[in-house]
Amino acid sequence: MLRKTALTLTLTALPGFALAAPEGWQPLLAPSDLSALLERGEDIHIIRVTGDFEAGHIPGAVFSPYSEWRAGPTNPGALKPELEYESEAVRVGVTADRPTVIVHNGDSPSDMGAAARVYWTLKSLGVQDLALLNGGYQAWAAAGLPTAKGKVTPTESDFYAEWRDDWYIPTSEVVDLVESGEARLVDSRPEGFFEGITWSIARPGTIRSAENLQFSQFFEDSLMVAPERAREIAAEQGLQDAPVTVSFCNTGHWAAINWFALSELAEVPNTRLYAESMAEYTIHGHALDNEPNRVAYLWLSTKRWVNGLF
Repeated sequence: MLRKTALTLTLTALPGFALAAPEGWQPLLAPSDLSALLERGEDIHIIRVTGDFEAGHIPGAVFSPYSEWRAGPTNPGALKPELEYESEAVRVGVTADRPTVIVHNGDSPSDMGAAARVYWTLKSLGVQDLALLNGGYQAWAAAGLPTAKGKVTPTESDFYAEWRDDWYIPTSEVVDLVESGEARLVDSRPEGFFEGITWSIARPGTIRSAENLQFSQFFEDSLMVAPERAREIAAEQGLQDAPVTVSFCNTGHWAAINWFALSELAEVPNTRLYAESMAEYTIHGHALDNEPNRVAYLWLSTKRWVNGLF
């Protein structure tokens, strides 16, 4: 680690040395934007995380299944050991200073949560220039851009992960912020979850003092909105001046979409992802807003069972 740090300091001290993203690079790229960068000969790493990669992918892309970036079934949103993330990043050829585009299949706005969560993870691990492909692979193919088929064997890298907590917040700090009232807590889930009438992996209800900003509000015609619209939504919610903004959902999937929209597009300062989200928060018995009482909970549970939701 000391050798690597010294090398980094030496490189950044060299006259004229800079690690700059390609001209036109931005956190959210349209297929035409990415195509133009590739045609210009820019060295861009493309990582696909959902969908049937072998049936069709962007030429030069590699496949890194979303499951490799998620934890176990008890709480898929929990953080994995740093070395496990590093191992997968090395396997698919990630380097800290190579611009990297994360691509989801594009089945739905929800599917973009996979790409956003991997983006957040790689950023936290030290990758400098990252982007999401708006609309994913399906938008790329629909635009008539080149595609390839078949399996691709990635070339490994020597990536060394250095985790930063700048965009992460643990449960203990969320509890403190709820008690102090010094944060804006944003529930990214659909309204039914927020209101406590729908639930899955966590108890019904929401974190106390949270407000509902559904991830779907950042999409128009199945595409994520432009930065200008993301800033408008953030302003409408009064988030621009919040000391801390915490995005959460059930397991940090939908919340990653809101984190990306607020942090990377709207540039809301100090936006954090509560990766473990409600799945972890509720198992510790913390009081919730919109939590149904015991009678209502039993009635709703019976209704869900009758409707085959269990």
